[in-house]
Amino acid sequence: MVVVGVKIGDSREILYFNAGKLRLKKNLTVIVDTERGLEFGTVIDEPFVSDDKKYNGISNVLRIASRDDFNKHKKNLKDAKDALHKCKDLVSEYGLHMIMVDCKYTFDRNQLIFRFLSDSRIDFRDLAKELASIYKTRIELRQIGARDKAREIGGCGQCGRPLCCSGFLKDLDTVSINMAKNQGIALNPSKINGVCGRLMCCLKYEDSCYSECRKCLPSMGSQVETERGKGKVVSIDIIGKKYKVDVPNVGIIEVECGSN
Repeated sequence: MVVVGVKIGDSREILYFNAGKLRLKKNLTVIVDTERGLEFGTVIDEPFVSDDKKYNGISNVLRIASRDDFNKHKKNLKDAKDALHKCKDLVSEYGLHMIMVDCKYTFDRNQLIFRFLSDSRIDFRDLAKELASIYKTRIELRQIGARDKAREIGGCGQCGRPLCCSGFLKDLDTVSINMAKNQGIALNPSKINGVCGRLMCCLKYEDSCYSECRKCLPSMGSQVETERGKGKVVSIDIIGKKYKVDVPNVGIIEVECGSN
């Protein structure tokens, strides 16, 4: 199977399709078949041959986009922008506590998707009915979270680099407080929360590295044998694979993994 990676719209997610016999190359625009209908996308990876089972059942690239397809895509973008303004007016009219983020048509206009932010669940049934009566297509109102908002807006994290979620991360995985504990980070919200107010994404993808480094390290407060005698572990450098031991009548000494 010839597989190709395609990005749809402003999404950072890469979707994979069966290129079939089409001669595709990077940056070429194509029409693809998705679970929501036809979509206009851009090839972002060179096609490659694969027999990996994970690609079984993937949808097809239907065709290379023509000039007419491109013009239709431009019209969809314009109409979606107008629909977003109309939806904002209706939200205000209905008194709904929701912040509209964006709006998009599928390429075949079988669906009009609105995304919004809200701190609580919203009963938007009347809004959806009115939008459907205006635009004569299937309406989807999708509530997104604070992490999705940060991903869309972007910014800089505590490290001074661009946000991971708006840069290279494809999926926003679940992050737990145990990951911060495993990495020895102070459980202070200002240290472990990102600009979205949720636990930082890096806690997730760096956790496996910390877990591997911890394998040769003792627990904090445990008693260990050293070349200078037995003492209590008082601090741990996880990434450096070092720890400090308070040995009675000797003082604090630093030990590297495997050296004791």
